[in-house]
Amino acid sequence: MTRVAPLVILSAAVIVLAGCAPAPTPTTTDAATNSDFCARMVTNSGGLEDRSFNQSSWAGMQQAQKDLGIGAEVLVSSSETDLAPNVEQAASSGCGFVLTVGYELATATGDQAAAHPDVDFAIVDEVVDADNVKPIVFDTAQAAFLAGYLAAGVSKTGIVATFGGGNQPPVTLFMDGFVDGVAHYNEVYDTKVKALGWNKEKQDGSFTGDFEDTVKGRTFAQNFIDAGADVILPVAGQVGEGAAAAALDAGGVSIIWVDNDGYETLPAEYKPIILTSVIKNTTDAVVDIVGSSLDGSFSSDPFIGTLDNGGVGIAPYHDLAASVSDELAGEIDKLSSDIIAGTVEVTSPSTPK
Repeated sequence: MTRVAPLVILSAAVIVLAGCAPAPTPTTTDAATNSDFCARMVTNSGGLEDRSFNQSSWAGMQQAQKDLGIGAEVLVSSSETDLAPNVEQAASSGCGFVLTVGYELATATGDQAAAHPDVDFAIVDEVVDADNVKPIVFDTAQAAFLAGYLAAGVSKTGIVATFGGGNQPPVTLFMDGFVDGVAHYNEVYDTKVKALGWNKEKQDGSFTGDFEDTVKGRTFAQNFIDAGADVILPVAGQVGEGAAAAALDAGGVSIIWVDNDGYETLPAEYKPIILTSVIKNTTDAVVDIVGSSLDGSFSSDPFIGTLDNGGVGIAPYHDLAASVSDELAGEIDKLSSDIIAGTVEVTSPSTPK
């Protein structure tokens, strides 16, 4: 991909809109007024440092700023009432590219894309059908399948679990892959490891109802721990930190994080209980898509992250590497290759297309 770099590199500015107050004028550095190209990002109501896709998306914008020499700013939504005003402000900023994050912003993104046909938009973890909107979606079931197989392989109790923040495709896609990975391990080894919290056939399971309340995360995880689970996959943004707290207190329980490497993004106290993470490579995708807007090659064709293109994967085992035998690690590597080759098929009603 050819990238055109303007002459100046700008400092990032974070703009926070509070409640229903009128949107403030973005604060920028003096250099920003001289930028040939600028981009705006709007978070969902989970906030910027959510240790999830808002944070990873903003890392991509910051990397684009560094690599491409563009101006980059983020408008942080602290509540649902901020969402539409923030997208409107970003679209009206005069910038050539607007990135929105999550299903909460789908309607506002579609509305502003229609009102600003000359602006390139992209949306993370959601699909908006418009000529100037590029969906950034990930087949996380593929990587979660590996995580489920891993969880079954390291579990000492024969019980693992998962729960979500809400019953929506970007969440249940993880859960589908996870329980199928556990089932595949049972087929290979003729074992009966149980996966609590999700019924793929019924597309129903355990959900906290939000992505911010860590108390709920602790409660849900504790219930699974009480039922015998010793590996837990929370797919619930910040809520998952409550699950990590419960696992740390319980002892002998590990967590599989999602979206980014939880070993790197969670507080250091949780490092000893992070088995792995199901990663979405949002950062690199954002950099590439901003670059396409900059050089004029932008299209609305969805970016779909897979194991094959490096858009999804699992993180290293870090402090818990000793709990993963060489044999199990080799099986997971082989399984990844088989999924890429198509000899092992991972399916979900929520698989992005």
